[in-house]
Amino acid sequence: MAEQTTPQRAGEPAGAGATAGGSAIAAGTKPDAAVVRDALGVGIAVGLSGFAFGVTSAGSGLSLLQTCALSLLVFTGASQFALVGALAAGGNPYTAAAGAFFLGVRNSFYGLRLSQLLALPRAVRPLAAHWVIDETTAVTLPQPTRRAARIGFTVTGLTLYVLWNLTTLVGALGAEALGDTDAWGLDAASPAVFLALLAPMLKTTTERVTAGLAVVLALGLLPLLPAGVPVLVSALAAPAVLFMKGRDKGPPPRNAQHAQHVQHAQHDENAPHVEGAKGSHTITPEEGR
Repeated sequence: MAEQTTPQRAGEPAGAGATAGGSAIAAGTKPDAAVVRDALGVGIAVGLSGFAFGVTSAGSGLSLLQTCALSLLVFTGASQFALVGALAAGGNPYTAAAGAFFLGVRNSFYGLRLSQLLALPRAVRPLAAHWVIDETTAVTLPQPTRRAARIGFTVTGLTLYVLWNLTTLVGALGAEALGDTDAWGLDAASPAVFLALLAPMLKTTTERVTAGLAVVLALGLLPLLPAGVPVLVSALAAPAVLFMKGRDKGPPPRNAQHAQHVQHAQHDENAPHVEGAKGSHTITPEEGR
């Protein structure tokens, strides 16, 4: 990636915007190496948790082929864990699949934003859509340029896809050696990773309240509803918080008339004055017509 010199500001001597080497990365750009480093960090950290899915899936009664097929074809950790968790709890397979499907619908909304940001050729979009998940979105969106976004998306997606499927295979093969998967708590690995990615993005009070309410709904309804349903119901936290926020704003301010008076006063101050025998007189817009 060629280095770009920073633009010279007014009043600065020539060369003031350059570094000692004679060039610098322009504002708003990011070195390719830094993007690759961040993408590899996320891809490796999350990819290794595929081992937990392989163990949990095998413990829920799925075969090795079924477990590996889920990682290869579905490739969205939260939905995969929701599916095998519901099956392990004795849920209906169709209900478990429906819950996993609706949980994965969120990736469609990610795709709407990433398609504009990445602007990939049409030929590769179907393949890239398979990598539109929480982790690739989290790495891609903060990038300052399209080039950096494409690098972040590609490196994260490729690293995560390869590692996730390899560790799924290893986990499924080693499930029998580990014994009871509930004793290891491996089913909590995917939610923990998801929360680790989500936490830094909760910057406003509204976002934190929404996330907190969603957690309360999911945990509170867990013993009351079938497996997988509490997660879907927790999505109602977003419209509920937005509705309450709109009510807290109250009625519109009662200063509309005051604003009009101020506007007319300022207009009158700017109106031309004429001197006459009886003193100065302001020419109003009506008199000027």
